[in-house]
Amino acid sequence: MKCDWVKENVLLYVYNELPDDARYELEQHLARCTDCAAELKTTRKFHAVLSELQVEEPTPNLVASSRMRLQEALETTSQGGFWHRLMFDPAMWLRQMRFSPALSAAIFIIGFASGIGATYKIVNGSGAGAIAVSSLSAPAESSVAGIRSISQEPGSNQISIKYDTVSTQQAQGSLNDQRIQQLLLFAARNNYNSGVRMDSVDLLTQQPNDTHVREALIYALRYDSNPGVRLKALGGLGNYVKSDPRVRDAVLEGLMSDSNPGVRTEALHLLDPVRADGSVRAVLQRLAENDPNQYIKTQARNMLAQMPEFD
Repeated sequence: MKCDWVKENVLLYVYNELPDDARYELEQHLARCTDCAAELKTTRKFHAVLSELQVEEPTPNLVASSRMRLQEALETTSQGGFWHRLMFDPAMWLRQMRFSPALSAAIFIIGFASGIGATYKIVNGSGAGAIAVSSLSAPAESSVAGIRSISQEPGSNQISIKYDTVSTQQAQGSLNDQRIQQLLLFAARNNYNSGVRMDSVDLLTQQPNDTHVREALIYALRYDSNPGVRLKALGGLGNYVKSDPRVRDAVLEGLMSDSNPGVRTEALHLLDPVRADGSVRAVLQRLAENDPNQYIKTQARNMLAQMPEFD
């Protein structure tokens, strides 16, 4: 075992993340190598210092927005790296199996099970057509890997959603179906495909009375990277600017900080019925004074001019 490998994995050793066999090999090396033993001592000291610091829990919004950015980055990353490593770097797999007997056993079991499955399919498929089996139970959010597509049958309330777990599955039902609603809410927050998020938000705007739906629309308005999705969310929230302070705050936030002029303009129009509200008036005054968008600055001045003066 080389010192470079030990130094790369000593942190995993400190956090008890190494497999048992790799851990044993590392400990044997540490007993013989004073440099690596010193590296371990330094790492443990650093870990002890970090352990004394208070750990801040990330907010749900940060976790969800980070997941969305990661999925979008994965969508734009060139593919083929996995297969390239599989075909041209077999030594990597041999090194992994050397320190992970469980991995070797898992590969053997998967191959054995695949052979049995293929045999069963051939035997049972000879006398009858293929039978498609899909789970009709509501999927747990943690089991959904992504939403592949969303469609609505023309002239009906029936929604069809294809979603991925280990393999692609499909769910069908009305917009009132709890299973369909769960998948739509998941797609609105987590899917890397902006077209799917657009379809999901578009359907959710048909039921903005639901608290969870409204929260998903607010989330899309604040954090979605696609301006079309944010515009759709605004359209679904427009009727609640008067009655729901959370919606009003989200629309004000969009007006102040959204990077898309179209989204900001639509937000400004939605706030017109509540322009007398104190927070809305304060934002309008700020925009009327120094907003870089000339149209928004002019509209803000017009809205302020239409309001009665307060003594």
